[in-house]
Amino acid sequence: MIAAHRTAEDRLVRMDLTREHLRDAIWIDLRAPTVAEEDAVEAALGIDIPTREDMQEIEVSSRIYREDGALFLTAQVVATDAARAIEIGPVTFVVLPDRLVSVHYHHPGSFDSFADWASRHDTPLKCGVDALLGLLEAVVDRLADILEAEARRLDGLSRQLFAPDRGAANGEDLSDLLRRIGLAEDVNAKASESLGTLVRLVGYLTVDKEAHSPLRMGQATRTRAKTLLQDIRSLHEVVGAQAEKVRFLLDATLGVISIRQSDVIKIFSVVAFVFLPPTLIASIYGMNFEHMPELSWTWGYPMALGLMVLSALVPWLIFRWKKWL
Repeated sequence: MIAAHRTAEDRLVRMDLTREHLRDAIWIDLRAPTVAEEDAVEAALGIDIPTREDMQEIEVSSRIYREDGALFLTAQVVATDAARAIEIGPVTFVVLPDRLVSVHYHHPGSFDSFADWASRHDTPLKCGVDALLGLLEAVVDRLADILEAEARRLDGLSRQLFAPDRGAANGEDLSDLLRRIGLAEDVNAKASESLGTLVRLVGYLTVDKEAHSPLRMGQATRTRAKTLLQDIRSLHEVVGAQAEKVRFLLDATLGVISIRQSDVIKIFSVVAFVFLPPTLIASIYGMNFEHMPELSWTWGYPMALGLMVLSALVPWLIFRWKKWL
């Protein structure tokens, strides 16, 4: 799918490609493009659109490079799938002096947010770098929203785990708690990966002024890129703090599970110890010896039962007195 946008009175306008030409666009968004769509963009702009396999390479030299007068930048960008789960995928930004081309095979909602916001507010886009920075700011805002939501979820998990009235009967199932902690770690890891690639991408724009002169980056644009870089680094610190909290919650949950298991084993141990003396008495009087005086006593049977009850009751009272139960 090709979504092309141009500027009109400092606002972004969606183009009708049946009547307008791609060369008039300042931002061309290729979402899971077909071969025919890639060929159309390449013919119109004279650039080589990277394939999906090229975008997935992890070497820095494959994610940041120049070719045919264009700057190719690839970053990992988060998105929300149909099931409202967080996914991540590569997005390649092809920066030309007068336009931006973005290529991706998943659907980051931040792209639609940027297009909608820029169509309703004055957003001067004079070159490809302006469009790139506006798009990246929307991506970073989306990441900030995700991290804020995850922080609230982690606080909720912490309250549930350490609630003073939490009991075995009405507490949340610990296996479900572990699953939710695992999901939180997955989201945090994806946010960290995305921010790591964005740091390299935006950091590259803020250095080597001479190398970026063909992109028409003025001082205001460079200052804007530095501000964006500071925002990304601050979010990276938040990700690190939340990763520590996720590890703490995981350790605490495993500790609670270990305590629960120890309580169960303790109960079995106490029960076994309580019934050990009665078992001993029953074993003695179950022996088939001819000369056992108690066998001929009238009160021999009640006496044996009484001894068994007493031998079980005494250890139980001792455990209660020691507060082991």
